[in-house]
Amino acid sequence: RERGLTGDGFIVPLILRACRYLSRFGLCRGIHSQVIQIGLQDNLHVVNELLALYPKSGRMGDAYKLFVEMPVRNRISWNVMIAGFSQEHDYENAVKIFEWMQREEFMPDEVTWTSILSCHSQCRKLEDVIKYFDAMRVSGNAVSGEALAVFFSVCAELGAFDTAEKVHGYVVKSGFEEYLPSKNALTYVYGKQGKVKEAEQLFRQIRNKGIESWNALITSFVDAGKLDEALSLFTELEEVNEFGNVKANVVTWTSIIKGCNVQGRGANSLEYFRRMQFSKVLSNSVTFCCVLSICAELSALNLGKEIHGHVIRTSMSDNILVQNALVNMYSKSGSLSEGNLVFEAIRDKDLISWNSMIKGYGMHGFGERALSMFDRMIESGVRPDGIALVAVLSACSHAGLVEKGREIFNSMGKKFGIEPQQEHYACIVDLLGRVGFLEEANEIVKSMPMEPKVCVLGALLNSCRVHKNMDIAENIATQLFSLEPEMTGSYMLLSNTYSASGRWEESAKVRALAKKKDLKKVSGSSCIVLQKKVYRFTSGSTVHSEFASIYPVLEDLVCHMCKKDPTDDGNGYEDDLELWTA
Repeated sequence: RERGLTGDGFIVPLILRACRYLSRFGLCRGIHSQVIQIGLQDNLHVVNELLALYPKSGRMGDAYKLFVEMPVRNRISWNVMIAGFSQEHDYENAVKIFEWMQREEFMPDEVTWTSILSCHSQCRKLEDVIKYFDAMRVSGNAVSGEALAVFFSVCAELGAFDTAEKVHGYVVKSGFEEYLPSKNALTYVYGKQGKVKEAEQLFRQIRNKGIESWNALITSFVDAGKLDEALSLFTELEEVNEFGNVKANVVTWTSIIKGCNVQGRGANSLEYFRRMQFSKVLSNSVTFCCVLSICAELSALNLGKEIHGHVIRTSMSDNILVQNALVNMYSKSGSLSEGNLVFEAIRDKDLISWNSMIKGYGMHGFGERALSMFDRMIESGVRPDGIALVAVLSACSHAGLVEKGREIFNSMGKKFGIEPQQEHYACIVDLLGRVGFLEEANEIVKSMPMEPKVCVLGALLNSCRVHKNMDIAENIATQLFSLEPEMTGSYMLLSNTYSASGRWEESAKVRALAKKKDLKKVSGSSCIVLQKKVYRFTSGSTVHSEFASIYPVLEDLVCHMCKKDPTDDGNGYEDDLELWTA
């Protein structure tokens, strides 16, 4: 250009390609103008390179305009446009170009099909991925390794294991067994459905295992609930890492942390999180969300605050997923003021943000604040879902706001377009039962359009225990035993209801019946975190290291709750204590 020379049909495509590889997308329009000036706007090779450059610069509108004006197109032109819309996650326009292409008698090739499959996968149109994959095979086109990897990943997410296994044979016949992405995805498919041997066999066949291969198997075991197998493989990976070959990354650590948490081993999750930090692997948003969820369950406020500090240092304070996890952690831990500070800092609050605050206020007895937050959510244009209505009804229940609870429950269908489900009925029954309106609660249960489940019947039976109403209790217990004959909690609840009414003989009979059925009560447990260490307490346990100092305090607390003096040896104390610790 400095010498006054113009490019031609050979030089300009090279320049455009260089701009694409060097990410010099800002030059796109300028070069396009030069192309028009030197009369190359009809050169197919030049225009195809321009088409490929525009999507990289986020200008799909300009690319589409250029595409429509092209006097001649080839398969590359169509593929570039489909790939461009795929990169934008615009599956609707990608499909329009795909269908237009075929009307113009250009048959899709493996590049076209792979772009279509990837686009629908990224846009979470997973069933369509299966549909297009089947169409690709029927068309007689060769299937690419990338297409197979996408297909197997989608099958794993949908649980379409039989479909994936049928295509496994095609992989073997077509020589794609050594193609790593498809083999990793296939390993994940077998692992996720719990086929440990098959998944491990595929994994062991991989010659040069990268971290993606390890992650495929570990993550699949976690998702299938095979935590022990996942931990064993993780230990093996750490041993491999000692030789400097492969190192666990954030996906690996997060899978293990998540797996322990799902299996109720929150303390182990936190231990792995600490080890991850010592390994100098940076957390991502999924890691933070998982660990903050554990802190919320354990009410580990100090640890939650520490993780909040990590969030700030890693510049994730504006990530909506992490912000919502922080709101949930602070709210569940009782630090509502700090939860509200995080909530107010969220620019684009979503339904989860609002639900977390409403639930937080409700569970700690601030019913009026929960209702105020609910009204504010509606005023802001966010439409409540079933979870939001459970949260606000639960808040009314905890705060004894009977009239407001009735109003919300009765207006669910008309005002919000949501028909009450089991959990909503459980909330309204609990609300009415707490204040002694047992007849009204019982009538609601009778009028339910579906069969009441354990959550509804259990709420009513518990209210009968509190208010000593044996007439309704016995009828509800019969329904519970019919619905869940092996559920220990139902027997214990009815037994305690009889005890609360002074009917000790019937109480003993119910317990004897449970014992005859060999039903064992699962001991309740709770955790606290002190000085970064998790302490777990189990009902009835005498093996805790601090048992000698814990039990006198517990005994004293029970006495205070029962309004008895610790030295009182009167009748009934043992029964109260037994019911309390049961």
